[in-house]
Amino acid sequence: MAKLNAFSFAEPKTTYLLVLGVAQDAGYPQMGCTKICCTQAWSKPKIRRNVVALALVDPVHKKWWLFEATPDIKQQLQDFSGQTHQQYPYLPEGIFITHAHIGHYTGLMEFGREAMNTNGLKVYVLPQMKAFLEQNGPWSQLVKLKNINLISLKVDEPLSIENNSVTAFTVPHRDEYSETAGFKITTATKKYLFIPDIDKWSKWNKNIIDQVKQVDIALLDATFYTNTELGNRPIAEVPHPLVSETEALFEKEDQQTKRKLYFIHFNHTNPLMWDMVTQKQLLGRGFNFAQQGQLLF
Repeated sequence: MAKLNAFSFAEPKTTYLLVLGVAQDAGYPQMGCTKICCTQAWSKPKIRRNVVALALVDPVHKKWWLFEATPDIKQQLQDFSGQTHQQYPYLPEGIFITHAHIGHYTGLMEFGREAMNTNGLKVYVLPQMKAFLEQNGPWSQLVKLKNINLISLKVDEPLSIENNSVTAFTVPHRDEYSETAGFKITTATKKYLFIPDIDKWSKWNKNIIDQVKQVDIALLDATFYTNTELGNRPIAEVPHPLVSETEALFEKEDQQTKRKLYFIHFNHTNPLMWDMVTQKQLLGRGFNFAQQGQLLF
């Protein structure tokens, strides 16, 4: 059974990340799943997990930014408010979105006139993602009614937000509707790498080992643990780096480098989501896995 992760909140004095979700796009448990991986979560709500999202939190200026607008965004904003003891505005200063797959942008619907009816909420996206939202309903209505203010990011160019910066870069993925971004987040004290989705590390024009060595914490795609998890369709239809493949890449690296890796974006079938034995084995090999509610600083 999955370990129940409870994190006490002693807020750091410098900018930090707060993990608001760790699951693949469809969440945990996943709709229609009757396997052991999900039956425990259906019966015990406390072990359910939200879709991948992060909060970048600046305690000095009392501002925060959200990474990804997931289907669980309503719960995640509530969770953020509760965990930070209502010290911050309910809405973030802005939202950074990686790409146009359902787990990463569909939460934007909650800012429309049927729900919060926000005014000019900043949404940071790469150009193809911006065009997708502008040209397709219902997202185009959010733009037309000025519920959201789309801001185009430039690849590999840092964007300053208070004393921090966010740099978007592209990674190879199933880009049916938009390009796929990863983000490098730089604060006064830490550098973070966030790549929740990529097809395979070998397809990228950058070396993932070198990229990890340049940061303090790297949150990396861990959708599947092995290639035998999907019984109803070929896993090649949804390519991602297997956890075992990523581990193999870093096998000869030192402990300091391995400890920088925090696996995230778990499919419901991935035992890192729900099996304590698998979790302990991963930790024993020198790696980490992201946990909902966790502070990273």
